[in-house]
Amino acid sequence: MTNLRLGSTAPDFYADTTQGPIHFHDWLNESWAILFSHPEDFTPVCTTELSEVARRRSDFEKRHVKVIGLSANDVSSHRRWVEDINDVSGSNVAFPIIGDADRSIATAYDMLDALDPTNVDANGVPFTIRDVLVIDPKKIIRLKISYPASTGRNFDEILRVIDSLQLGDRYPITTPANWRPGDDVIIHPKVNDDEATVQFPGYKTIKPYLRLAADPSSQ
Repeated sequence: MTNLRLGSTAPDFYADTTQGPIHFHDWLNESWAILFSHPEDFTPVCTTELSEVARRRSDFEKRHVKVIGLSANDVSSHRRWVEDINDVSGSNVAFPIIGDADRSIATAYDMLDALDPTNVDANGVPFTIRDVLVIDPKKIIRLKISYPASTGRNFDEILRVIDSLQLGDRYPITTPANWRPGDDVIIHPKVNDDEATVQFPGYKTIKPYLRLAADPSSQ
């Protein structure tokens, strides 16, 4: 089992999906992507999550983010589940869902609930935990969040993090607690004061190591 960390390259794989077979790195191409996993089809919390992703398709598209799901069932089961998801969401699931009945991809991505011996299927195989991974155009993992089975994912937060990552890739900045697009940003410590004056005119020094500037994308 691979111990993936932020900064790791997302493992490549071949898989069958609800939209046909894929070679993952080829499918990613040079796009941002979200890979999110589910322990099983026809589960209530996961159904609401996939419904939310379907409803918010435009939010991902305008950020040039591809979305792909994974569940530990085969594709024929996924296709039946998609009918329920479409019914709940009032939208159409336009993203692929990976069939991972043998847990091979979940294993490569360190997504198995190996620490909980009670959380296994009828064959004693650990269930896939509910992870979210954000992968950048270089196929590097930039965010990894593991959710408990009882708590639905917050896609507003996931999109907020993507906005922060994409902004930080364009400008030498980081973002403070509770940041939203349009809020002030933090000037990266690698930028000295003279450079900051040119790049971020009118910036504010709160502490020598904490300098705030207007969101450069809104200027």
